[in-house]
Amino acid sequence: MASTPLRIALAGAGAFGQKHLDGLKLIDGVQVTSLVGRELDKTKEVAAKYGIGHVTTDLNDTLERDDVDAVILCTPTQMHAEQAIACLNAGKHVQVEIPLCDSFADGQAVVEAQKKTGLVAMCGHTRRFNPSHQYVRGKIVAGEFNVQQMDVQTFFFRRTNMNALGQPRSWTDHLLWHHAAHTVDLFQYQTRSKVVKANAVQGPIHPALGIAMDMSIQLKAENGAICTLSLSFNNEGPLGTFFRYIGDTATYIARYDDLFNGKEEKIDVSKVDVSMNGIELQDREFVAAIREKREPNASVAQVLPCYEVLHQLEQQLQ
Repeated sequence: MASTPLRIALAGAGAFGQKHLDGLKLIDGVQVTSLVGRELDKTKEVAAKYGIGHVTTDLNDTLERDDVDAVILCTPTQMHAEQAIACLNAGKHVQVEIPLCDSFADGQAVVEAQKKTGLVAMCGHTRRFNPSHQYVRGKIVAGEFNVQQMDVQTFFFRRTNMNALGQPRSWTDHLLWHHAAHTVDLFQYQTRSKVVKANAVQGPIHPALGIAMDMSIQLKAENGAICTLSLSFNNEGPLGTFFRYIGDTATYIARYDDLFNGKEEKIDVSKVDVSMNGIELQDREFVAAIREKREPNASVAQVLPCYEVLHQLEQQLQ
């Protein structure tokens, strides 16, 4: 099947959508045939840059096309679940960027649609694919390392609603439903154990953005492992998420695709996978799952327990 081009559409031509387009360029037998964006002129510019023939501002136009086998959704969070279901109902495989949803009921509906159609549906939980976290996962699966505690910091400095390219967003980011989703899923994935206890507190609500700018989350897995997650949009300094794995045989510090031991000595993870780019690896898994007709890593069914925990935390915070 690899000899048959897999024709992919991308919805959401912003900063993160372009990261996917960069990754897809490196995958053999993949052709991006349609690009969906909010503003037609800007979307046409991106399409010209990447050589994409069809441009639209309406996802339905793309879903009606015969030259689209699968869709990657990099649209605003509030649209994810509804659009993922629309893709599946149109007979298209779908990868939806994190978060899958901003309500547990919507996440459940996406999983039901996937079961009904039997198509590939996955969510962009990139941490599962970063070589740094893959290295730790390999040690866990081999029985050489068990997570006893994860200490995670997710820090940004945000005063206005801008994306990674410094452009205004059409939606508002969220510490719980977006940024905590990465860690809650990764904690359950790496401990191979379901969260049985979860607590959260949050700071003041921002008067303009309408969201909490600081949050603290505690998790406990069924196997006894614990996780402490600190999130802030108020941090002035290094931005991003930094993971400390404290285990029975070692300590690992993961910073995106880089990995260090507890003494801050760098670990070579360049041979863990075919690339050092987590987004590209995520897209490779999506393509491979479609071609091999199998469930992908980070399928919507696999990540749903994460959103159940987020739902419980949201109820606590309210």
